[in-house]
Amino acid sequence: MRTIRKRTAVLGAAATAALALTLTACGGDGGGTKAAGPADNSASAEATVAAKNTAEDAAGDAAQDQGSTSGDGAKTGGGSTDAVTSSTGSSKGAAAKTGGAAAGDTSDSYAYKHPCKSGDLSVRVYAREGSATQHMIEVNNTGRNSCGLSYFPRVSLGAANASDHSGDIIPLVPGGLGGAPAYPVKPKTAAIAVVDLNPGGGNGVTWVDELNVLADGDHMANAEQLNFPLGPDVKVGTPKLGLYERTVADAVASMKQANTKP
Repeated sequence: MRTIRKRTAVLGAAATAALALTLTACGGDGGGTKAAGPADNSASAEATVAAKNTAEDAAGDAAQDQGSTSGDGAKTGGGSTDAVTSSTGSSKGAAAKTGGAAAGDTSDSYAYKHPCKSGDLSVRVYAREGSATQHMIEVNNTGRNSCGLSYFPRVSLGAANASDHSGDIIPLVPGGLGGAPAYPVKPKTAAIAVVDLNPGGGNGVTWVDELNVLADGDHMANAEQLNFPLGPDVKVGTPKLGLYERTVADAVASMKQANTKP
């Protein structure tokens, strides 16, 4: 009988302690778990351990839930742009760095001393609306600082399946260049260049099916060149490429002045 009474006291103490903990979680007086009335020393100790384990389990579950929420919340900011897609094709590039980072240095003087890195750029190539032969080359600065590009992108026209690209066609560019050491591009802005594949509009070669672009021919390695497939039935004849400009109109005007081999 003594053994039965002791077990009943222990169960009653543990249940009372758990009830006290539940009341505290639901808006009690905040004083913590209270003793469950008189009991012998062993019963009180076992009740305290039971209440403590229950509290630790609840705290552990809450911490795990909070950790899961924090992990999901960390997936914010800019997404990766491993595939840069345009209306005429796609190419693989580095991940663009976007997100909520603080603004960096956006001055032209900083850009002159810091060439653009391919990981801070996204490049698009697409047909210019209203023209059958012109394509836009749009280079966006996705980084947090201004950076400098060469005066114009390095462009070549060739066949995608060719084993030897030494015969690729290189467009003419404007001559007599000089001035600033680079073309500055501020964060979240674009440098625009226009290439005309067949300015004369006559017969041209028909084996070209790919336009290759290196955003900065002065500082980037050839391995960073991007390849954009062209549409079918493309004719290429004495192509012209303009300088980087801020507007489409200026880029077209620059392209029309191309008269020199790069």
